[in-house]
Amino acid sequence: MSGMVKPLKIAIVIPAFNEARIIGSVIKNLKRALAQEKFSYEIIVIDDGSADDTATICKKEKTTVISHILNSGSGSATATGLSYAQQQEYDIAITMDADGQHDAEDVIGGINNMAASRVDLLIGSRLVNSEGMAKTKVIGNKGLSMLTFMIFGVRVTDSQSGLRVFSKKALGQLKWKSSGYEFCSEMLWRAKQQGLVIDEYPIKAIYTEYSKSRGQNNWNGINIIKSLVKRRLVELFE
Repeated sequence: MSGMVKPLKIAIVIPAFNEARIIGSVIKNLKRALAQEKFSYEIIVIDDGSADDTATICKKEKTTVISHILNSGSGSATATGLSYAQQQEYDIAITMDADGQHDAEDVIGGINNMAASRVDLLIGSRLVNSEGMAKTKVIGNKGLSMLTFMIFGVRVTDSQSGLRVFSKKALGQLKWKSSGYEFCSEMLWRAKQQGLVIDEYPIKAIYTEYSKSRGQNNWNGINIIKSLVKRRLVELFE
């Protein structure tokens, strides 16, 4: 019996802010897809200061809920979830959005891809095949990905994707300073600084009227660019 291989321990981290309308179905769909898998998993929802019933719904779905008293931003909520995954010694952690835009099968695909590779940070890219994604979002995401390369020297097609897979090594080493959406690009920069292996895999872009109203828009991109340039310049002259 000592020669038996232990199943992988997987942490699925879902940052959420006022997602009571949809998050229950997101968790149900995820559990349904995971039921056939052999790895052990824990779903961890980071309730980032929600004013609605997000936390209550997640607890009813028997997920682990970590609550921020105040809304602190996507970067901070993601960091909280990954810190928990590291402390609990998970083998792999994967983040996904709470608004229903990620397919549960793509979550499983990312986990299996990571388990079979030597990659440390795996980005689920909606832009390998952008069918179903609004043209404005395609343009905005491509622009931010180009700027991520220009500022930090990291080339990926979808730097702003919320579906990301982290190895155990990445959980131990990867940290960032940004609390808002700009952390998506900063995280790639920090991964490069740490010598972590970065790769991508294609995922579907699922957009409903609800999910279109959530997350980033192209105007946010201007503020993201300002924050990234400022952080890069500060660290150049430190």
